[in-house]
Amino acid sequence: MPSPCIQVVVALPLWHAFDYRVTPAEYARLHIGMRVRVPFGRRLVTALVTALHASSDGVAHDRRAIDAILDDEAVLTPSLLELAHFAADYYRHPLGDVLFQTLPVLLRQGDSAQIPPELRWYETALGRLGQPELLRTAPRQRRAWQALREEPEGLSPQLAQVLDITMRDLRALEKRGYAEQKEIIPAAPPLCGLAESALPASAEQAHARDSVLADSGFQVSLLMGVTGSGKTEVYLQIIEHLLERGRQALVLVPEISLTPQTLQRFRQRFLCPVLALHSGLSDRERLRAWQQARAGHVGIVVGTRSALFTPLPRLGVIIVDEEHDPSFKQGEGFRYHARDLAVVRARLEQIPIVLGSATPALESLHNAERGRYRLLRLQQRSNRHPPPALHLLDLRHQTLHEGVAESVLARLQQHLDAAHQVLVFLNRRGYAPVLLCHDCGWRLPCPRCSTTPVWHRRLGRVICHHCGIRQPLPQRCAACGSQDLRPLGIGTEKLQEMLAQRFPHYPLWRIDRDSIRSPRELEHTLQSIHRHEPGILLGTQMLAKGHHFAAVTLVVIVDIDAALFASDFRALERCAQLVIQVAGRAGRGDHPGEVLLQTHCSDHPLLQTLVSAGYESFAAALLDERAAMGLPPFGHQALLIAQGRDGEQAQAYLAALAQDLPAAIAPFGAMPAPIERKAGDFRAHLLLQSPSRQALHAALTTLQQRMHEVRPGQLRCWIDVDPQDLS
Repeated sequence: MPSPCIQVVVALPLWHAFDYRVTPAEYARLHIGMRVRVPFGRRLVTALVTALHASSDGVAHDRRAIDAILDDEAVLTPSLLELAHFAADYYRHPLGDVLFQTLPVLLRQGDSAQIPPELRWYETALGRLGQPELLRTAPRQRRAWQALREEPEGLSPQLAQVLDITMRDLRALEKRGYAEQKEIIPAAPPLCGLAESALPASAEQAHARDSVLADSGFQVSLLMGVTGSGKTEVYLQIIEHLLERGRQALVLVPEISLTPQTLQRFRQRFLCPVLALHSGLSDRERLRAWQQARAGHVGIVVGTRSALFTPLPRLGVIIVDEEHDPSFKQGEGFRYHARDLAVVRARLEQIPIVLGSATPALESLHNAERGRYRLLRLQQRSNRHPPPALHLLDLRHQTLHEGVAESVLARLQQHLDAAHQVLVFLNRRGYAPVLLCHDCGWRLPCPRCSTTPVWHRRLGRVICHHCGIRQPLPQRCAACGSQDLRPLGIGTEKLQEMLAQRFPHYPLWRIDRDSIRSPRELEHTLQSIHRHEPGILLGTQMLAKGHHFAAVTLVVIVDIDAALFASDFRALERCAQLVIQVAGRAGRGDHPGEVLLQTHCSDHPLLQTLVSAGYESFAAALLDERAAMGLPPFGHQALLIAQGRDGEQAQAYLAALAQDLPAAIAPFGAMPAPIERKAGDFRAHLLLQSPSRQALHAALTTLQQRMHEVRPGQLRCWIDVDPQDLS
């Protein structure tokens, strides 16, 4: 008689599923989306059930049996399962790896998906009849007994610690028969309730809020608001109304550095539990947060990219803040875009989604123009000041001090003398990006990448920002033996040195990944800045996103020229977004702001458009250029990457794949990647472009089959759909 079997996937980048034998009793318990433990090779691994077959094809006895069923119900909801299947198919990534990346690490290793029971102490029936005088000689036990009487829902270990009641006291009461310990599953707390009242909404904010709340199903709203216009307040008021209806909210932010301040805003406003999900959590903390979210114990989840896959049984809205940010695209492995998948999840859940930004991605603006997204605008700042004016400063013929013009330094002094703060932006870490031999021109190379490492003077090391290798500072030139090695270019560390010498009487806060190592350090630095004493903020793009610096009245952008001539067609868009985001830190308080952009290319036409007409006009001009060239969003792209020890082999392999492509697909390559060598391996690129998304994916299906059939043993190859980084 045929016996049942199941199909499972494992947490490995394998392209096929595996069949296992189950007993009829096991089959009756199983559902798609549950975890099982199976023998895989010589070890036992956790697997996810993707299909159930009541009767096998007659060879079930040759299949291996499962070892154990790990769940009583599916750990993935039907909508999350469907989202994972869509993502695996669209981004051309193995389903097993996708499914397991939606789960916390400890669930992949077999931990329980259920909220663990909580131990609490209760008063017994005998305790309720007890006589206080019996505890006269044991004052600590008497106090513990009184605490139990005041806590009919039970005394948790955490509350006992707050009340200075020890386990010894409770154990003594237990021996008397006055107390007992029970395991309970905590009940879900109420999700509504305000800790503080909402701010008065402007007419624009009220329109945006009411438009989103009027949606009873799926609708994408692009909230385009100038910096300081109160986008976060709109989010908060939308969530407030949904919490009152018993719904939950998922808020995605691009970087972990934004999570603490966003959490603070939400926790100040709402009484309901607000959870954070990001890479800074331990595996145990992430599992606990996932369990609470899945059980419906939280009202709001705030997280970075991977928080998209959090199970929320009563999800009412998804909000993607700074939706343009490149951090939403995963750069390795499962190369998904969290913003785009968030739109898919909202459609599957039939709920509204809000994409917020002062500088929306061109793809989002194009979708709004086509009517696929609803465009909502916030054009007035909350403080009623106009957005800060942008001024181009032509650096030609200027006297420069570590890249900063003398006239700019004089302007800094004026703002500091007026008791204001100044923000200086340079998107380059370290002391200097190049170490140069003054005698022969030799540049210190990275031994593993086709780039130059950055000198970090404070650490006394040169560090490659691509592979992470660290080297001591060389004493001599490797080419000619000269000792005259000089730093070329500037980073934030070198700029800090100059500004500290020039303005010694003012505090200088540097915020980049070298000076700020943890959310706690960032919070401490921000607290110092928010005291509003005059000083200088110096940093990279960590300063650009979401921060409210009420005392900053001047922003100086030291160097934007590199982005104007970069090989990546997205560089101009990202440059403009960064300029507007950084500029938006000025004039958010009681005083208007100004922004100085240093450049050697002040006559660049798109730069002139950005400064004189604003981001929306700049984006329209750039969209016209993209349309003429068939670039995204008017065309669709996929990048094939081959990597191995032999660069010529990688190029030849991609060139062979490029043969016989259909006419609707335009190949660019095969060619060496812009950064050809990275971490010791050579990389080659084949960029495919088509005006038809359907035609592109049909071609990718054929290419994937060929990639699985023939591939040199030492070569790794993968596909990046909708690539955001062509380096």
